[in-house]
Amino acid sequence: MSKLIVQKYGGTSVGSVERIQEVANRVIRYRNRGDSVVVVLSAMSGETNKLVELINAINPKGSAREKDVILSTGEQVTIGLLSLALEAKGCPARSYTGTQARVMTDNAHCKARISKIEGDKLTKDLDAGRVVVVAGFQGVDNEGNITTLGRGGSDTTAVALAVALKADECQIYTDVDGVYTTDPRMVPEATHIPKLALEEMLEMASQGSKVLQIRAVEFAYKYNMPIRVLSSFDDNDDGKSTLVTREEDIMEEVLVRGVAFNKDEAQLTITGVPDQPGVAYKILGPISDANIEVDMIVQNIGIDGATDFTFTIHRNDYDEAKKILCETGEKLGAKNCDGDDKIAKISIIGGGMRSHAGVASLMFESLANEGINIRMISTSEIKVSVVIDEKYLELAVRSLHDVFDLGDCS
Repeated sequence: MSKLIVQKYGGTSVGSVERIQEVANRVIRYRNRGDSVVVVLSAMSGETNKLVELINAINPKGSAREKDVILSTGEQVTIGLLSLALEAKGCPARSYTGTQARVMTDNAHCKARISKIEGDKLTKDLDAGRVVVVAGFQGVDNEGNITTLGRGGSDTTAVALAVALKADECQIYTDVDGVYTTDPRMVPEATHIPKLALEEMLEMASQGSKVLQIRAVEFAYKYNMPIRVLSSFDDNDDGKSTLVTREEDIMEEVLVRGVAFNKDEAQLTITGVPDQPGVAYKILGPISDANIEVDMIVQNIGIDGATDFTFTIHRNDYDEAKKILCETGEKLGAKNCDGDDKIAKISIIGGGMRSHAGVASLMFESLANEGINIRMISTSEIKVSVVIDEKYLELAVRSLHDVFDLGDCS
């Protein structure tokens, strides 16, 4: 039975003429099966960085609108090259920029969000037997301005197109052959996961897993779009992969599916602030106004009318956020404002945690046995996260991977 498949290829997958030819060959193999194919491409590996360097050499503080005009050009090269490669092999193809494909976004340049996709032209090309090749990472706002979606935005483009076109599956081709129980570069015993729930993948992506971009998973989760993660360097189209799908489509409920970690965290603490209604807003409001995202938050029980407040942010925002927090602290009469940008967050994730008690305590016991102190704790139905000193990160990941027997998963 023929399918409509959206395939996304990242920068390393289209990093040379030879790699683009390999992508073309793969697309043709799917077409020969009778499938209709939409291809979403990133820029060639390193090209976006080169464009950023050019921008910084000319005017690093220039308008975001003009930066988007420049940043969007990398994908235009790859979609044109792949379409030419397909044509040369006798396969009709047509390329579309984000503007031409009507990938509509808001006007937040350099970090735009997709609002809708007007896919009529793409559907007509598919019905005419063409392969449709779309530039990832970019779109257009209601005023006709080119926008970009931020780093990793091609994943989001692919999933959004799959949803809009009612595709059977969205395939994300990368330089790895799927999702593992943790990063194999840190834990060589990490096990490949053949099937994963969308909710579990959403938690893994939000907690530091780099395989899929979180906004893409959010799209897939919202619209129940299956995602398959594959390696573009594996010539076997039916080889190893990870299918990320609805929880009800997964027969086996695993207690802990994987260990995710994030080294890009920083912690800020303000002590001795008035323990009164609205203090959290007074502390975090200025942080939010500076477009700095806050992750984990802990507020201590008030003593003698005062309380302490701790939260984590992305490490890149540490200096700016600390400056803002200390200014806020002066206004509130806080005793102290301090921070640490040498922390890490580790999370255990699994759908089976809903119905099993004692998972968190086993995690805490494992870390205690290694002499690792926990600074902060955050939980959800299928996740437990802790903040620790960065120097203990590898030891902690290995310990948790071992205590939950993740190396024995199949």
